[in-house]
Amino acid sequence: MYFPEVTLLVTHYNRSASLERLLASFEQLGCRFENIVVSDDGSRPEHLGHLRSLQALYAFNLVTTPVNKGLGNNINKGQDAVTTPYTLYVQEDFVPQAIFPRVFSDAMALMQEDQGLDVVRFYAYFPYPFLKPVRNGFSEMIFKWTLPGYRKFYYYSDHPHLRKNNFFSRFGRYKEGIKIDATEYRMMMSFLANKGKALFYDNYTTVFEQINSTSEPSTVKRNFWRESGNPLISVIRDLYRHTRFNLDYLFTRRL
Repeated sequence: MYFPEVTLLVTHYNRSASLERLLASFEQLGCRFENIVVSDDGSRPEHLGHLRSLQALYAFNLVTTPVNKGLGNNINKGQDAVTTPYTLYVQEDFVPQAIFPRVFSDAMALMQEDQGLDVVRFYAYFPYPFLKPVRNGFSEMIFKWTLPGYRKFYYYSDHPHLRKNNFFSRFGRYKEGIKIDATEYRMMMSFLANKGKALFYDNYTTVFEQINSTSEPSTVKRNFWRESGNPLISVIRDLYRHTRFNLDYLFTRRL
């Protein structure tokens, strides 16, 4: 299945075997894109060498940097290299599943029909709390500041998604020179403040699988505060997020 208006954008850092698995999986599913951009964030020489060999096999545009500059720079420079109307953004540790070609075709149809639609999401760690069914297993994400809870703020995500090429003009570039969590958080708030519109695939665990092998574990290091399962810390963390998210959203809306 060929998607002529789509560029596959993959961000990569020191996990070239994972990248090879991702690209091979798309090929096995019969999915071809107008272009593939691999944005590398200053990987070690052995991984860069592997990238060069993969480039000869899969004919992707490799965008590199001499030193690690973080997630924001890696996405920005990769997106700058995209020339098609649409981008499928995927990090290198994801693998498309058998259902992907059909689901992605449906997503493209929905994106092309709705000129106000900015993003279609295919993966998440938990379901978005407020959804309005559309069709073919997709739902519109509903955000209102008055809705209960803080999980409503998790509207945008860096997990696999389809987006239009006007993303930067709509929501700004990713903040560079800060930690990964902060980069994701800034874009999440910008997306909400600028009234982004997104769809969410209801059966979100079936389109992509995230795989972190022992040979190439995740390069993202989360802090104890974010990952701890201690009940007391969980309560404090939820209260903190509820307060911070609401205040930051109101502040961002006034800018």
